[in-house]
Amino acid sequence: MPRIALNGLGRIGKLVLRDLIDSFPFVTPADRSVALFHALSDATRLEILEMLRAGERCVCELQDELDAAQSRLSFHLKVLREAGLVADRKEGRWSYYRIVPEALTEVHDLAVALQPRKGTLPVRTTGCCT
Repeated sequence: MPRIALNGLGRIGKLVLRDLIDSFPFVTPADRSVALFHALSDATRLEILEMLRAGERCVCELQDELDAAQSRLSFHLKVLREAGLVADRKEGRWSYYRIVPEALTEVHDLAVALQPRKGTLPVRTTGCCT
């Protein structure tokens, strides 16, 4: 999902703009699913989420625990943030990250929705092409 520069907007302005962007019809549910599952498809990003399960963490703590270069960690945090799985806040020169529980609920709901309905998995006894 592309990010729009929000510099110069206040907190309320950023929230309103993000709500507006989220409501555009060209962002399909499939696009949202792709962004979420892509963000979860990397071992480093899963490690970051595991670390954040205990609560908000400073980016310097994440970097130390992962023994990751700043640029590599920034890339992974950006992917998680753009997917909406984590949120950040600035305090002085430090950034703090936390999990967005609603996004994980959304991932859960998407995964459950992919399960076949009970009794709807017929076994083919013949080929589909002749």
